[in-house]
Amino acid sequence: MFPQRLDSPQAYGIAKAMMDGFNRHYRLFRAESARAKHRFETADWHAQQRAQRERIEFYDLRVRECVHRLEKEFHASRQPMDVWQQVKLHYIGLLVNHHQPELAETFFNSVTCKILHRTHFHNDFIFVRPAVSTEYIENDEPEALPTYRAYYPAPGQLHDTLLRIIEDFGLQRPFVDLRRDTGYVLAAMQQRLANVTLRANFQLQVLSGLFYRNKGAYVVGKIINGYLEIPFALPLLHDERDAAGRLVIDTVLFGEDDLQMLFSFARAYFMVDMEVPSAYVQFLRSLMPRKPRAEIYNALGLAKQGKTLFYRDFLYHLKHSSDKFRIAPGIKGMVMLVFDLPSFPYVFKVIKDYYPPQKDTTREQIKAKYQLVKQHDRVGRMADTLEYSEVAFPRERFTDELIAEIERFAPSQLEISDRDGDGRQEVIIKHLYIERRMIPLNIYLQEAFDTGLQDARVRQQMEHAVIDYGNAIKDLVAANIFPGDMLWKNFGVTRNGKVVFYDYDEIEYLTDCNFRRVPTPRNEEEEMSGEVWYSVGPHDVFPETFGPFLLGNDAVREVFLRHHADLLDVAFWQSHKERIQAGHVYDVFPYDPERRFCHQHPA
Repeated sequence: MFPQRLDSPQAYGIAKAMMDGFNRHYRLFRAESARAKHRFETADWHAQQRAQRERIEFYDLRVRECVHRLEKEFHASRQPMDVWQQVKLHYIGLLVNHHQPELAETFFNSVTCKILHRTHFHNDFIFVRPAVSTEYIENDEPEALPTYRAYYPAPGQLHDTLLRIIEDFGLQRPFVDLRRDTGYVLAAMQQRLANVTLRANFQLQVLSGLFYRNKGAYVVGKIINGYLEIPFALPLLHDERDAAGRLVIDTVLFGEDDLQMLFSFARAYFMVDMEVPSAYVQFLRSLMPRKPRAEIYNALGLAKQGKTLFYRDFLYHLKHSSDKFRIAPGIKGMVMLVFDLPSFPYVFKVIKDYYPPQKDTTREQIKAKYQLVKQHDRVGRMADTLEYSEVAFPRERFTDELIAEIERFAPSQLEISDRDGDGRQEVIIKHLYIERRMIPLNIYLQEAFDTGLQDARVRQQMEHAVIDYGNAIKDLVAANIFPGDMLWKNFGVTRNGKVVFYDYDEIEYLTDCNFRRVPTPRNEEEEMSGEVWYSVGPHDVFPETFGPFLLGNDAVREVFLRHHADLLDVAFWQSHKERIQAGHVYDVFPYDPERRFCHQHPA
């Protein structure tokens, strides 16, 4: 029960210190995001990559700082529970008129859970549900930017409006020919709006902050006409053909599917300066209504808020479903134990306690690989993961087979107990990863073979999957990632038909690998040997040996060799390694390169 009155001065002091800790966090987060504009203008790509990596660690650093302060100034962990109940109420008071209340609530939860015992992780002490609404928050200060700008083109003035939209961002680097590029955008919009009568409310709404990622900056907005809304995005890039490195609008993206690809869970997080993040999320959800709010917060670099919302969505789904967690279908992994809930579009992955001899690794090394992926440019080819500790599930929702599987392979990660003392047994997993469910590529291909490749549509799907598998590897190579284990089972197919890598325990930086040709046998004995007769170092890779593992099916082999034979050639890997070592940063586009204006309108 909550206290009847707020009479503890310590409670207010703790609440104020926690709010100070959050405000410091978000101030630093915004400052780093705002500096992305200068890094883009100066083409400082290595600094952009470094900032993206470092920003991910901001949150945990600020939480630790806050915990340290509370223990030092208030002996927080020794305060009685009635004080902690008051802390939450005081904190709610401090959230009134705050511009990031949902983030501040999550910060409060993170700090509180570091200090209190887990038996107190319930409504009285933390924010299980939001206490403060994020609806209609706006910064009303005179100098503040609105969340979005609305432009109302007069008849025949759409081109001038497009020019003004770009100029309003105040980029300090000139364009090669902005009027030309906006003309291309105008033509594409006119084609999109062909045979559409312009209504009284015709307008373009554009978010006030540019979205920076890797070597691009993106204008994000929507066209509104009557009841019709069309999302769009304009990628801005440095023209690498231009000696001065001036800017171009690279293409125009339209519609929910294009925006879904841009904001995909398989891509790195954006840098965007937001005073009111919930308003950005609300706007982006109007462009992508099928995208969970959790994924949008993640895409904006607010991963902890993404985790919070995901977990709330998950608990809500559990309450309104009745199916059971089971061992995930497909080939079992040597390192990860994977389970799922059929009605829920995610999989749960637990690191096993022991591995076969050929897997020379440790739990800490595997965690480090997953952290590497989180900090890296995922180029649309590596699934994002949510990492959780001490996750409780209802015992009755687990099959006995799954419990037996966890007890066998990961007993150190399993606890079955009545944690909350309410008479209900819970399965508590000490550490796990959660990621979007995809169809494993080996299963996807097997289904095609089972249906029969004589069906033209099925054959086309198979060919697309094999081609995109090769493209996925090449995109990873461009991002300085060597997948390690390239077997089909370690890749998945998304609902958009895109091939994405998701088995990270053997990934390496490409630049750490030593790509070699298989030596020529020196004698008949070596040639006929079934064993590797030459020395192999820990980072040695022999691309020509990939074929026997990947290309056992004749149809797959034919497609792969037609499009990606270079992946079996050591020269391909070595040349990319050398370019990356020389400091080159590759472009990997979140759209089909054929859609680029430079391809559609060659000079």
